[in-house]
Amino acid sequence: MNGLKPIKMPSAKEKVAAELRKAILSRQMKEGEVLSLESVATQLNVSAMPVREAFQILARDGLIQLRKNKGAVVLGITETYIKEHYQLRAILESAAALLAAEPETDISEIESVYEEAEEALKEGNLKQYTDLNRAFHHEIWSAAGNQKMKNMISELWNGLSMGSMVSEEDYAKVSIKEHERIWRAIKAHDQKEAQMAMYDHIMRSRDDMLTYYK
Repeated sequence: MNGLKPIKMPSAKEKVAAELRKAILSRQMKEGEVLSLESVATQLNVSAMPVREAFQILARDGLIQLRKNKGAVVLGITETYIKEHYQLRAILESAAALLAAEPETDISEIESVYEEAEEALKEGNLKQYTDLNRAFHHEIWSAAGNQKMKNMISELWNGLSMGSMVSEEDYAKVSIKEHERIWRAIKAHDQKEAQMAMYDHIMRSRDDMLTYYK
């Protein structure tokens, strides 16, 4: 495929926060588990600084409690927390999609990432698809033209919201179909459909994540 562009990656602190948030929300990290700055940095192959910044983000979200020794403790997560988290994401991301669908908005980057994601999935490159999944959402946030909204959504990001009963490949196939609906609405400048398509996409992610709490 010609004309590929570099994938715009999240900042180190956003990436660390997303990995930790996903692990906590999916219960890979249990309530009461102690997180050390050094251990997390080593596992994610980053320096201590982005881990420290990620801890601050997650503490504000009520996911962890900071400790004086530079570590943190995982707090209990309830179905209510999951529902509220995804409801907020759905509200913000659907608003971003609506704004991105406005006429005269530059949506070339959204199209480019969507096409690259399609190609990655056809080739079975699930790792690249995961990166492009985030990039697709990121380009919509950027096209919306509201930096404060973009910053808020970035701090809520938690990666692929796979349920407990689905494989990564199956999840990606569902995800790309929903991305197609979102992209087609944005391309057609159908703001209401873009907003609803994104809202449905995020709320389906919520339902998948809730399978860990059954």
